[in-house]
Amino acid sequence: MDLSVVIPVFNEEENVPLLAKALDDTLKPLDTTYEVILVDDGSTDGSWYAMLKASKDYHHFKLIRLRRNFGQTPAMSAGFTASRGKVIITLDADLQNDPADIPKLLEKISEGFDVVSGWRKNRQDTFINRRLPSILGNALISKITGVFLHDYGCTLKAYRRDIVENIQLYGEMHRFIPAIASWVGARLTEIEVNHRPRRFGKSKYGISRTTRVILDLLTVKFLLRYSTHPMQVFGKMGLGFGIPGILLTVLFLFAHLSYNFLGLECMGGLVEMSKRPAWVITPLMLILFCMQFISMGLLAELQIRTYHESQNKPTYVIKETVDPHV
Repeated sequence: MDLSVVIPVFNEEENVPLLAKALDDTLKPLDTTYEVILVDDGSTDGSWYAMLKASKDYHHFKLIRLRRNFGQTPAMSAGFTASRGKVIITLDADLQNDPADIPKLLEKISEGFDVVSGWRKNRQDTFINRRLPSILGNALISKITGVFLHDYGCTLKAYRRDIVENIQLYGEMHRFIPAIASWVGARLTEIEVNHRPRRFGKSKYGISRTTRVILDLLTVKFLLRYSTHPMQVFGKMGLGFGIPGILLTVLFLFAHLSYNFLGLECMGGLVEMSKRPAWVITPLMLILFCMQFISMGLLAELQIRTYHESQNKPTYVIKETVDPHV
């Protein structure tokens, strides 16, 4: 199979028939073998029955029905697992992504790119609650991950199969696949795609998802930089607490010795300060935090090694091998 198109569906009853026809009109003329995988993510309207009809009208369609609404990322992951294509394309079911852009993504893949991300440059959404948060979010994600894209939130993307096979998706992490893919050495590019106003149904996205996206961004950042050596992050945090605690302890100890044994009156202020409960507790608490973070780092190191060694999972990803003797 050359191409798999994976589409999560949630309460898009009116859009499914139009989407199915648009996909058929776009994919049928292509000189390629393809499949369309629609994943019903626990829809409560008639989406599933619209999908069943589409699968009868268009024989390249494959359906997956989840038991409840798990979210876009699990639905997409289910589609990835069921897919057989060498190239996998994702898009939304609400018709705001234009299926006619699929050949443009495939053209970029044929040029040697591993991930092609759509950019909704002329986005047809309200500014305050959709476009503005997206602009700020994309800038933040680009800054933190170091992978600069204009539009992480655009579902219309193309991936080579070996890229998605090496990525486990959780939470809202489908939007971060380009950043995660870059960690394994994928070649990325971004192209402008058409974005259309929603005709039917209501948007499933809003500002309420911001918190989850930010937390997943922190997870991705940790995975990108510290997944194989977590002590680097926990140890640095521990030292950030421990060094001030040790310095305060040494300073107060020196003040007491200088005042009591050498008679240095200038140390009297520090001696009095060190007798106050807050200043006694503060260095001890800082040192305790240091020990806790370093202990967490050591435990995380053990867990990482168990994770890789128990599954014989390497800490690297091979793109291809060449053996002239085979």
